[in-house]
Amino acid sequence: MATYKGIKGFSIQNLSADPSDSVEGQFWYNSTSNVWKVTDASTTSSWATGGSLVTDRRQLTGTGTQTAALGFGGRNPPTTALGTTEEYDGSAWTSSNPLNTARQSLIGAGTQTAGLAFGGLSPAIPGVTGATEQYDGNSWVTSNPLNTARQELGGAGTQTAGLAFGGTPPATGATEEYDGTSWATSPGSLNTARTGLGGTGTQTAALGFGGGVTVNLGATEEYNGSTWTSSNPLNLARGNLAGAGIQTATVAFGGFVNPPTGTTASTEEYDGSSWTSATSMATAREQLGRAGTQTLALAFGGDRPPYTGATEEYIGTGALLTKTITVS
Repeated sequence: MATYKGIKGFSIQNLSADPSDSVEGQFWYNSTSNVWKVTDASTTSSWATGGSLVTDRRQLTGTGTQTAALGFGGRNPPTTALGTTEEYDGSAWTSSNPLNTARQSLIGAGTQTAGLAFGGLSPAIPGVTGATEQYDGNSWVTSNPLNTARQELGGAGTQTAGLAFGGTPPATGATEEYDGTSWATSPGSLNTARTGLGGTGTQTAALGFGGGVTVNLGATEEYNGSTWTSSNPLNLARGNLAGAGIQTATVAFGGFVNPPTGTTASTEEYDGSSWTSATSMATAREQLGRAGTQTLALAFGGDRPPYTGATEEYIGTGALLTKTITVS
């Protein structure tokens, strides 16, 4: 009689806890909960409600992962720009030490324990700033500023290899690379200068999408470390959107569509070539924070209007999920 090991080439594991690095189709017995489990890939996308921000606000940014995110900056009118910083653990937000330069309409990169904040609009400067700060998991330290001060810009990368592109005023396509200490202007500018765009990826493999100047754009461009190349546009042209992922696997969500539509909950996935519509967020909004990957993203805060602290967790198409097998 054929055995499972004879068919699959390995025996069923007996584990006290679910593995953190399982692969699709992996099957095991959880001896702690006394149930059979399997890793399966999602066939559809979905959004689920997470814990709300401590401080509701719009025009903030974020970085990190779905279960270890960092949200910082923003504004909740009539309050002026904020330095507010919060950490998310997968269920709740906790306040941390604020930015040294309170601001809104900034962008970020990196992780929860090694974050990077740059650009924005600050009443302390006053006006548009190139201020750059690094976060160590507890507090922010000021670093050298952007060469081109701007707000509503796109960003990507890590704390020691960041990328800044686009922004205003005036609308620009200028691109800068950060080495952990200072910014250097890249010879490659966006093909379409714009503001309020989304950005994901790394310093040498980034993606810029959406935004606009006088009208919403769906324009999508890929950066290779020196030049930007145009790709297929978003299905829904919009500005003030957010995104998470890498150049070949990004999810874009939220934003603003010219009247009469206004704020949107629209979500799209990019595969390195084109965008495909996915399940929309529960809360339509623009100027929101973001973190995570294409398959496990996080959306938080933003302008509905009015501003909100709502947090949503995204499970994208192809995400690996642990499922319990019911035995009768």
